[in-house]
Amino acid sequence: MKIENLPFGLTHWDQVEERVYPGDQGQATWRTVMFNQIRVRMVDYSPGYVADHWCTKGHILLCMAGELHTELADGRRFVLTPGVSYQVADNAEPHRSSTSTGATLFVVD
Repeated sequence: MKIENLPFGLTHWDQVEERVYPGDQGQATWRTVMFNQIRVRMVDYSPGYVADHWCTKGHILLCMAGELHTELADGRRFVLTPGVSYQVADNAEPHRSSTSTGATLFVVD
């Protein structure tokens, strides 16, 4: 990723509009800011959230709170807790997430 033409600035996440996306179970609440072609999000997953799709978008994702379970299409499974991140390229390894407790993530893609 090359970051260009982006002056210094602050993001007050509590002032960014929320959008709610239902999962197979529970919901994801996104606060999204675009910086040119870079999407930056703060995402809150409700307790019991289960994704409704396999995602093929690349991300850099940091767990800020709670616990997130991520399953890859090949069957591997990972658990993210606060301070743990993952990274995956576009169209590289389909993944889907769930959480029994809820989770807050910081995502760049």
